[in-house]
Amino acid sequence: MHAHPQHWSPPINPRAFIQTMITLASASLGLVAALAWNEAIKATLAYLGLGDSLAGLTTNAIIATVIAVAVLIWLGKLAARLGGDAAFSREAEG
Repeated sequence: MHAHPQHWSPPINPRAFIQTMITLASASLGLVAALAWNEAIKATLAYLGLGDSLAGLTTNAIIATVIAVAVLIWLGKLAARLGGDAAFSREAEG
């Protein structure tokens, strides 16, 4: 028989597990939202007659990029205000 330690702990830290699950759920929901916005932008461009043309695809890419950058900047500022760290940081200018 094997000797068992007196105190057994689970192989996974429950707090780390929950944080990981929150991160995965956030990423999944973010992807769903991004796909929904992509479809909305594509439908709007099709309505405007741009559709799948090069101009329409470029416009879609630009709009998606502007939205992504704006949301990341806003979340970074929110994290700073709450005393947390942003997932990305910008090098000091100058």
